[in-house]
Amino acid sequence: MRPQKITFGELGEMRLSGVMVWRHGGHHVAVIADKWSDELRLSDIEERCVCSACGKRGADVRTDSSTKGRPRDLAR
Repeated sequence: MRPQKITFGELGEMRLSGVMVWRHGGHHVAVIADKWSDELRLSDIEERCVCSACGKRGADVRTDSSTKGRPRDLAR
């Protein structure tokens, strides 16, 4: 069982606008966090993630402190 992580609402309270999604094989991507509801936890989406590089399911979703105080388009 994975540990519970903060909610997306708490992420916004920290003035962070994005998360890093890490696939256990080393693949990662930065993602804007505003599409998820405030009540949802980062850990709630980890098993739903599918890597676009290798096609495997499951990831580690972490806060992306590089977005603090300045929202940006991370999807590029």
